[in-house]
Amino acid sequence: MSVSKTITIGASTTHPLTVHRLGYGTMRLTGDFIYGEPANRPEALQILKETVTSGINFLDTADYYGEDVTNRLIAEALYPYPGDLVICTKVGATRKPDKGWYAFNKPSELRRSIERNLATLKTDQIQLVHFRIMPHSDTPLEDSLEAMFNMQKEGKILHVGISNVNPGELKKALSMGKIASVENAFGYSGRTTFRQHNNETRGMQEVMDICIGNRIPMIPFFSLLNSLPKHDEKIAAIGGKYGATPAQINLAWLLHYNELLLPIPGTSRLKHFAENIRAIDIMLTAEDMEYLG
Repeated sequence: MSVSKTITIGASTTHPLTVHRLGYGTMRLTGDFIYGEPANRPEALQILKETVTSGINFLDTADYYGEDVTNRLIAEALYPYPGDLVICTKVGATRKPDKGWYAFNKPSELRRSIERNLATLKTDQIQLVHFRIMPHSDTPLEDSLEAMFNMQKEGKILHVGISNVNPGELKKALSMGKIASVENAFGYSGRTTFRQHNNETRGMQEVMDICIGNRIPMIPFFSLLNSLPKHDEKIAAIGGKYGATPAQINLAWLLHYNELLLPIPGTSRLKHFAENIRAIDIMLTAEDMEYLG
């Protein structure tokens, strides 16, 4: 089976962004529980530098990673940025010293988040911003999305995306404006919505038909975090066939599953980063994909 090595975000707009089809998620660069400074700061900075030299030009970040740790690391490692680099951030949540996750999605709060992202990343415009839905929030979805689209009109945001979304919310978002991408949880061993630590994490499978029908790129998160601990026998068998690690086969499966998927595997180890980026060169057959399911 052939695999496209690039994907275009905002393909039908006047400002399409074509990126390498294996991105990098920066979340794992932070401290414990996605809070605080990295355990190995020099290694974190080196990984970010390696993204550029290895051809990766899509970075996923958020100002609530850290707090604001990954954005600061990106700016320190890569500013001034290469012309083809796309930095994708998220807003809609915040962190507190108890390391909990809280809604931060009122229009004024979203504006504060965007301004902080712009300042820390040292840029006048963010190419792609996902509004991260916090289920059971008191702020109406329409109010939050209107604020996002207003900031897009102001030029602070180039493309608006949405994250942690269910089918009804995605349809509502599409009725209000152009949604450039969707970021939900998805991986070989975890494709649908799940609950953990009193949080509801929405799966990509439930919204995939809508995304495919509208040609919306899908950015899966937790792809390895949920899959690798399960030590799947089929993944191991295909890994043995190609001399590949379970992580590489999980990522290769994503790349073959649908051309609209843009995986963003994250790691804080250079060794694992080097392994992950080789996944795009693994060509699974139709029989492999049928066997994996």
